Amino acid sequence: MELPPDRDGSPREGYPWTLPAIAPLAAGLALHPSVTYLIGENGSGKSTLLEAIAVAAGMNAEGGSSSFAFGTRASHSELSSAIRLVRGGRRPRTDFFLRAESLFNAATYLEQLNEGLDGQAAGLAGDPLRAYGGRSLHEQSHGESFLAVMINRFGADGLYLLDEPEAALSTQNCLTALRRVHELVRDRSQLIIATHSPIILAYPEATIYHCGERGVEAIDYDDAEPVRLTRGFLEARERFVHELLRD
Repeated sequence: MELPPDRDGSPREGYPWTLPAIAPLAAGLALHPSVTYLIGENGSGKSTLLEAIAVAAGMNAEGGSSSFAFGTRASHSELSSAIRLVRGGRRPRTDFFLRAESLFNAATYLEQLNEGLDGQAAGLAGDPLRAYGGRSLHEQSHGESFLAVMINRFGADGLYLLDEPEAALSTQNCLTALRRVHELVRDRSQLIIATHSPIILAYPEATIYHCGERGVEAIDYDDAEPVRLTRGFLEARERFVHELLRD
């Protein structure tokens, strides 16, 4: 992905251009053909970057595929219209932007399609829920519905963006999600994932970008903050807790 200069050459001001993670995009950011991770503290810009990629690729800003046409609040930044996605000769057969925070909205939209309210306008035929396991996502827990999308809706030759999937998943289901990532990679899909989870982050040979004050840096798994902090806490839990809770 690239961030070409503004057409009139003037500097971009305000949000999101003030985020340190945005400036390095002018030199281009290579996305791994299989799995790219975006990590960083809350507010570092990783979700803003992921959202911009999704919208630039034609997906709905609040989640869903390029065929989803709902919106509850226009909140995506100008970044999506400024960046340029550089594609190879092989185009994705399908796509999906999966956001833990707005999966409820996507599930409601699917129910409306299933009831025939918007199906004709969206160009969808048959039962829209069939691609999601045939059961309303609202009839499942948050984690169950999240996995239902990954297992049933995601398929071969796809482009899939996941925003902090661990927010919906138990530790066990984070392992399940990692396994599903592997199955999708074997089926020639590409995934871009923003996460804080050392489990979700563990796919081998993936590219990991840390978004921070110094911009966007490629780092190794063992140097990633979610890994270092979690490992340090588990190895010295009593010391960590003592320091955190002392007066």
